[in-house]
Amino acid sequence: MATAAHDSKLSGQGHTYRRFKDGDHEWDNMHDKIFVADTSHKCPTYIHKTPPCQGSCPSGEDIRGWLQIVRGIEKPPVGMTMQEYAFRRSTNANPFPSMMGRVCPAPCQTGCNRNDVDDFVGINSVEQYIGDSAIAAGFKFEAPAELSGKKVAIVGGGPAGMAAAYQLRRMGHASTVFEQHPELGGMMRYGIPGYRVPRDKLGAEMQRIIDMGDITIKCNTTVGKDVTIETLESDFDAILWTVGCWNGRGLFVDKFAETPNCVSAVDFLEAYNKGTMKYTAPRVVCVGGGDTSIDVVSVSRRIGTLANYAENAEDSATGKLVHGEVGEKTASAVTLTTLFPLDQMTAAEHEVQDALKEGVTILTEVMPTALVLDENGRAIGLKVVECVMKGNMPVAKEGGKETIIEADIIVSAIGQFGKLDGIEALNNGRNQINADALYQVPGKPGHFAAGDAVRPHLLTTAIGQASIASETINQYLRAEELKKRPKVDKHHFDLMEKLHEAGLDPASYEDSRSEDMRGTDGAKYAVHNYDDRSKNVIVPSKDLFLGHFNTVARNLRTEDVPTAEEVLGHFAERMNPLAEADAINEAKRCMSCGMCFECDNCVIYCPQTAVYRVPKKQATLGRYVATDYAKCIGCHICADVCPTGYIEMGLGE
Repeated sequence: MATAAHDSKLSGQGHTYRRFKDGDHEWDNMHDKIFVADTSHKCPTYIHKTPPCQGSCPSGEDIRGWLQIVRGIEKPPVGMTMQEYAFRRSTNANPFPSMMGRVCPAPCQTGCNRNDVDDFVGINSVEQYIGDSAIAAGFKFEAPAELSGKKVAIVGGGPAGMAAAYQLRRMGHASTVFEQHPELGGMMRYGIPGYRVPRDKLGAEMQRIIDMGDITIKCNTTVGKDVTIETLESDFDAILWTVGCWNGRGLFVDKFAETPNCVSAVDFLEAYNKGTMKYTAPRVVCVGGGDTSIDVVSVSRRIGTLANYAENAEDSATGKLVHGEVGEKTASAVTLTTLFPLDQMTAAEHEVQDALKEGVTILTEVMPTALVLDENGRAIGLKVVECVMKGNMPVAKEGGKETIIEADIIVSAIGQFGKLDGIEALNNGRNQINADALYQVPGKPGHFAAGDAVRPHLLTTAIGQASIASETINQYLRAEELKKRPKVDKHHFDLMEKLHEAGLDPASYEDSRSEDMRGTDGAKYAVHNYDDRSKNVIVPSKDLFLGHFNTVARNLRTEDVPTAEEVLGHFAERMNPLAEADAINEAKRCMSCGMCFECDNCVIYCPQTAVYRVPKKQATLGRYVATDYAKCIGCHICADVCPTGYIEMGLGE
């Protein structure tokens, strides 16, 4: 009776017989809710990670590393200048700093964490400073005196081929480069005009590679025509195909291929850069939106047309006609069409703005729909319509405005593919060469491929592929097991190399180990409380203490861009280099993501004085601070105030 009444009363209040509510089975300890300094099991560790600039760089340069050198954080070895040390760090990955500092569209800058503070670091401008300084000082590449006795045939003397010759020579392998053009450089020479790639500096960076020795150059030689694949297989221990993409993709409109005055940007720029085309038609229309299309329209404005122009414009653009003496010139009317809004074009923003200043008309968000032909089958105009992008494809806008652009020559700059005449056995059916993750050609032992022939992309992409392919070739020539590539496949800072450079190599483990191994933080055979995760981790901005960084304006390169009235005959370089002081100041804007840059925050804010500076004679980049774990209470303040994300709380897990 009592029980029943009691049950009724409890049930009215919503109670049950359960002693604990959900969640109450865990101990309710107020110490779990507050900070208890002396019971934490976590202490700081120093974790090297890859910065996103390097993670975004297709050639994998240690960008943070050479910025640290230029700014003065990382000191060069005794007897070496900052400029030379930065040059040598930069060219571990990419032997063309002067060129890349000028023409690379800089995905590193897009990835830069500093974008979440104010504006990206001007990586390109500092790289140009490094490259130009190296040329002015006459720095040379080092190469081992002893050779392996192996020989590699490199087919193509562009950025990929010459980068591979450079990397292979550093590994002790001789090579012969077969180049179809009269000079080395590939698309850097025959696809980009000289006012963007100064020919003297391009020549200097090419010659520096040749000067390493045991790199034979055979220009005006086409493999598949002048030399057979079988000859290469007989005479060389390995073959690297870096033949590039020398066919331009035509527009997706009827009769483009058979219309004589419709040409590719590849042919147009090659003719200009060879010097066989010194002027063009009065009305030029180019379809594109990337850097190549900007080169076409900017070249067209510079070379102009003849006052009494009376030839087929395609003849000089495709090499059928070689221009001799040039008479009186006038400017050509030049129009560029693109599928995208102005701020979404794939060309570098400053290139787009320069073209507009030079008098190029740019029609955005339009797609070509048809050629307008005369009675002779020649194009006299291009019909375009307003469009929108659906995924990766343009679609005509419903009720969109149609425009006919008058033209004497129409240039397509919408992509490229390989020219594999004579080497059809390598053609994968898409006018490219198949390659696996290690840049081996499947089913053809001893054959490797890199660059645009594998996947048309940036110059720096070709250089990065050549570097990996060279390592694969090296392992193949030495009959070593081919190694799996790391997740973050870049040229990383190596603390052990830095310690060796400073004469701070760890002692031998066997010589210095003791019988009692319970405490090893004072032993000299290891680098303590440090972990290199750079081959697996790219550090995001959320892992940094962004509040440490003040807003600092970029140190901009100045440009000498001609106006529409001045552009005719203007072939001087537009981009001026940074002065040394400006290059240093720009490098100082680097936030050193994933690596200590010696700001002292952790030392200053540690309440236990547990974090301390490593004695100067034992210190180097990455080993500037250490922790006394007898004092550390695991408060994690050092990790909170570390601007670069270099400190993590660990060791207890």
